[in-house]
Amino acid sequence: MEITGSTTVFAIAADPIAHVKTPQRLNALLRERGADAVMVPFHVPPDALPGLFAGIRGLANLGGIVVTVPHKENATALCDALTPSARLSGAVNAVRLKDGMLTGGNFDGLGFVAGLRGQGHDPAGRHVYLAGLGGAGKAIACAIADAAPASLRLYNRSAGKAASFAEHLARQYPGLAISLASACPEPCDIAINATSLGLNDTDPLPFQLDALAAGTVVADAVMSRVDTPLLRAAAERGCRTHPGLYMLEGQIAEIARFLGIQEPR
Repeated sequence: MEITGSTTVFAIAADPIAHVKTPQRLNALLRERGADAVMVPFHVPPDALPGLFAGIRGLANLGGIVVTVPHKENATALCDALTPSARLSGAVNAVRLKDGMLTGGNFDGLGFVAGLRGQGHDPAGRHVYLAGLGGAGKAIACAIADAAPASLRLYNRSAGKAASFAEHLARQYPGLAISLASACPEPCDIAINATSLGLNDTDPLPFQLDALAAGTVVADAVMSRVDTPLLRAAAERGCRTHPGLYMLEGQIAEIARFLGIQEPR
């Protein structure tokens, strides 16, 4: 496509930025729909995020920004309004700009659960373990809880953060069995990595696999690769693996709708 003065610009803000896959996917969708729009990457260090949000209000041709690691939680305080999922999870991964107003939404959880269901791993009625309660992890926990699992066990390296969020989630889903877990999960049906561990081959495993039976679904939220150390180790144990690519695919359509990118006629 040709970029002109009437082209709508979307951006993705991250630190680091080189590993992100969203621009490729969203630009492909924009071409498919014939939209006069483009997505570009913004490399934004954490201390520059407030300045970015202040500055974009005056950009009349900016349709919005996708927000990813490490900005998802800090972005909530910089928005004028939040969708219910962003408010519940305390994290934002897409920000819509309209008439100078910034509205934050969160599609990590919806995308992750859509990806699970698309591969035949519906969390409903299943025992689920989740490691990592950053912006993405909280959103995934909320979406899993909304899918009515048999139980949800939460682990985070900060035990206090895990306990606080578990209490928060339990108030929203009083009928769900929510408990705290360790880095050595007990047997479960689905074990999820929602940490950033796995971007590099040298990263340690986010949790241990010793107690997981063959056939357990081990799912990763790392979207930039399908062969994370966790998924390789899980496959060697006979577990079924579910890479973060499916989460990305599940998110794109929802983010596009939120940002006002028109469906094809």
